[in-house]
Amino acid sequence: MAEPQPERRSSRRFALRLPLTVTYPDGPKDGIESESRDVSARGICFYFESAPATGTDIEFTLVLPPEITATDSIHVHCKGRVVRVDRGVPSGRLEVAAVINEYEFLPEA
Repeated sequence: MAEPQPERRSSRRFALRLPLTVTYPDGPKDGIESESRDVSARGICFYFESAPATGTDIEFTLVLPPEITATDSIHVHCKGRVVRVDRGVPSGRLEVAAVINEYEFLPEA
């Protein structure tokens, strides 16, 4: 039996299913719609049908709904880098983990 992996996360993750749009250099210009699996202050895990390679710079915008913000929905634009792609997900989709390097709250539309 394999030894459990030590916990390497430095921030608590929250299981939040949030819609997001992901863009990356070799991806579609308009981005790819996705859904998060979990989010932390420093990272995100989301689902993709086909994924950018580990190390790819990505940008994504997600919407924090009123249920989370206790006010209006808040759009957050993030820049990061793919750190892991898990192809063994039972749904057939890929799980992509990315570190968040920068983020900004976008003004209301």
